[in-house]
Amino acid sequence: MQKPVQWGILGASKFALQHMGPAIHAADGARLAGLATSDPTKAAPFQQFCPDISVFHSYDALLADPGIEAVYIPLPNHLHVEWSLRALDAGKHVLCEKPMTMRADEFETLIAKRDQTGLLAAEAYMIVHHPQWQLTRNMIADGAIGKLVHVTGAFSYDNRADTANIRNRAETGGGGLRDIGVYVIGSACYATGQEPISVSGAIRWENDVDVFTEIRAQFPDFTYSAYVSTRMHPHQEMVFHGEGGVIRLTAPFNARVFGEARVELHRPGLEVQVTRFPGDDHYKLQVEAFCRSVRDRADYPCPLEFVRGTQEVIDQVFDTAVSL
Repeated sequence: MQKPVQWGILGASKFALQHMGPAIHAADGARLAGLATSDPTKAAPFQQFCPDISVFHSYDALLADPGIEAVYIPLPNHLHVEWSLRALDAGKHVLCEKPMTMRADEFETLIAKRDQTGLLAAEAYMIVHHPQWQLTRNMIADGAIGKLVHVTGAFSYDNRADTANIRNRAETGGGGLRDIGVYVIGSACYATGQEPISVSGAIRWENDVDVFTEIRAQFPDFTYSAYVSTRMHPHQEMVFHGEGGVIRLTAPFNARVFGEARVELHRPGLEVQVTRFPGDDHYKLQVEAFCRSVRDRADYPCPLEFVRGTQEVIDQVFDTAVSL
């Protein structure tokens, strides 16, 4: 058996504690070996589910440890590029939370560093590892709904009360478009294999942070509309509408947390065909895919070139959107 990939986490974020830390700990081919945090009280909850984890009192100390092979970076958005590059320079493979960059042109530096070092660098875009999205992609390609005509997406939550949250702070790269716009945009690109040829949008701002964004786009073969918000009741859905049917995903982005992942296939004259995914953990699947790429050099399903395309669309929305 191959030795598990030895992982470290830069920062004891809530998301790392609730999702990615346990996923790394549970994933086949991975071992959660280290956590960098200067606050011992933040390390304690990680030690409860992973008692043998080593705690480093600085990010640099973790990166200097030769036993750590890969790092997961859940830091605020504006720090992602800096620490991804520092980790690669330290000889570590990198899985960085989305959005990996604030602007698409920053990917050029990351891609160049990835290629120079020969290490794996990836954005933690976990949904492409979920079988509901692989099924959706295959159904569209196989013509299950005929010619695709239009795609709609929605993702919202309400965090207005959490004023200190990094998602409500402009200086840390907050706002809904960077936080969850990557899902409604990137999932459409992944499922269809296409990227938009024109993009427009409208944004409502609060304290220099986008709290509602409407996106419209023309893809080569279909039209697209979506919205994201951090000031609305929680909701998520993706719909692919073709000439011969409809594919609807009911929990496309937070499977098991928002609800059971289901892919509904609606076709004329037939009962709705529902495929359920009650137990699949896309965070764990993401780590396992990453480890296979590290150990076996398997192609990684979501390379930097793909997520750069998503960031290019986000940039276009920011650059051209009207204010609401």
